[in-house]
Amino acid sequence: MSATLEAARSADPKSSPPAMSGNKVSVFYGAKQALFEVDLDIERHQVTSLIGPSGCGKSTFLRSLNRMNDTIEGCRVEGKITLDGQDIYDRSIDVVELRARVGMVFQKPNPFPKSIYENVAYGPRIHGLSRNKAELDDIVTSSIRRAGLWNEVKDRLNEPGTGLSGGQQQRLCIARAIATQPEVLLMDEPCSALDPIATAIVEELIDELRENFTIVIVTHSMQQAARVSQKTAFFHLGKLIEEGKTEDIFTNPKNKQTQDYITGRIG
Repeated sequence: MSATLEAARSADPKSSPPAMSGNKVSVFYGAKQALFEVDLDIERHQVTSLIGPSGCGKSTFLRSLNRMNDTIEGCRVEGKITLDGQDIYDRSIDVVELRARVGMVFQKPNPFPKSIYENVAYGPRIHGLSRNKAELDDIVTSSIRRAGLWNEVKDRLNEPGTGLSGGQQQRLCIARAIATQPEVLLMDEPCSALDPIATAIVEELIDELRENFTIVIVTHSMQQAARVSQKTAFFHLGKLIEEGKTEDIFTNPKNKQTQDYITGRIG
């Protein structure tokens, strides 16, 4: 494990209020309840990992944080989720603006069928974040640099983003997500489609990005959670079983279900 990732893992929580909070969050798909009264704070400038077996509700909770569940017919969310103290499900909330503030990177790299430049410029352009071409160029360049991709694509900005390797495509999607300067960045198993080398690059990037962003990551890999996160939340059968400092969850879990999952007795 690198020194930076080791330091990140053991960092203490910030004393400021959480960036986001979930209070008694329940999610229903039609008559089926997928999430049961989850209470979870998302601390600022930390990586929070959501772990648990397949179908345990971790991705459902993640998608609730920027209302991606709104796109699923018959989905209903109960309880309260706040961003900087404001209820994100309030009728006054502009969902498009919310998703600019709470960005998302998906499991499979999904660059637009556009140039590398246009992939990153898309968000700032539709949200009016630049006044002219020079400002847009600065945003695009800065975002690609922050995503650790600049040296690989600086001479190829007008080429299709779909022509990049899988790992490069995922970093392009990260650059696209951070170009709107979100407060929170959601990542739904961002490395599951990548090889070990690309995974290591993305994990180092996640550690660097938490200086400027609050990050929530869903991962099936407990090793990844241990490497990149400061806080870990364990879900099972739609319930939040235990949450706390990553080091404590993996070395001294309070709940037997957590211990059984970490030691491989359930999965």
